[in-house]
Amino acid sequence: MHLSRRQLLQLSASLGALTASAGLPSASLAAQTGAAVKPARLRPGMTVGLVTPASNVPEDEDLLAAMDLVRSLGFEAKASPNLRSRKQYLAGSDAQRADDLNAMFADPDVDAIFCVRGGYGSGRLLRNLDYGMIASNPKILMGYSDITAILNAIHVRTGLLTMHGPIAGDNFSDYTYDQYRRVLVEPSQITQIGEAPPFQSSPGVVERTNRLTPIVAGSAEGKLIGGNLSLMVTLMGTPFEPDFDGAILFLEDVSEPPYAVDRMLTHLWLTGKLEQVAGIAFGKFTDDGYDSNTLSMEQVLRERCEPMEIPTLRGLMIGHVDDITVVPVGARARLDVDAGTLTLLEQAVL
Repeated sequence: MHLSRRQLLQLSASLGALTASAGLPSASLAAQTGAAVKPARLRPGMTVGLVTPASNVPEDEDLLAAMDLVRSLGFEAKASPNLRSRKQYLAGSDAQRADDLNAMFADPDVDAIFCVRGGYGSGRLLRNLDYGMIASNPKILMGYSDITAILNAIHVRTGLLTMHGPIAGDNFSDYTYDQYRRVLVEPSQITQIGEAPPFQSSPGVVERTNRLTPIVAGSAEGKLIGGNLSLMVTLMGTPFEPDFDGAILFLEDVSEPPYAVDRMLTHLWLTGKLEQVAGIAFGKFTDDGYDSNTLSMEQVLRERCEPMEIPTLRGLMIGHVDDITVVPVGARARLDVDAGTLTLLEQAVL
């Protein structure tokens, strides 16, 4: 069947309406052009909104502690309307959690948004977020773990740099506080992130916990994408899948044994995405349940990454650890495996 130009245009419009009705968001102009949108830096006296886009916080005392943490950093704390909601393992219904996040971006009195915890369920919100409104109201959004889905989705659909970093439900260690300040409060044009915390060495004592391990030597520059490996895998094949081409991919996970990490990395490899990146920065894979009958995590990472000959470093302070850095999703960075460094090549905030 031959369609005229007018019929093709009508069909295109119909498909566009169908896509919109199906809840598939359109990308902002910044996202379409690849332009980075940077939120305002944090300043004393700002108001930080608290949200729970994934799992609920079991105890009210923990929510109060999160608000106290925000105040201790020099900000006012504002709880989202459904912050205390619970629906089994979720922090309320999908609509409640999406409404809270949308409301915090829309609220002119809220300057930045901190997630209180991760858990499960962030992916359920991705088709319910108002990306057009978010693009018009760029703010710091920070969290990690399950929040990985939201961080990458918002960056993909709006171009906004989002922050893979500590949640308000955690305490900020001295290391985390320093990393947070150098990225979000007092940024420099060139900023090193994720290095090991200071280690007090003495004769016969060496660092064993926070060692940086080169897997494939070399260096690379590119846009940062990534976060929790399990969540990154779930974004594949969706409208929220980030652009892997020439990127610096950072990954971490928790309570995933080596065979599970092997399966997920293999999936990324089979999609062809893993071979598109310029460099790979592995954080921590904590509580992996390793036993001697399986491949070790080191073996899994090496067997998957060494054949690709892509610069790869393991052991950065990214993940489910007390000393966690802030990694801006979408910012340009340089990975130097030989030096053991990950360096931001631009300020992530204005």
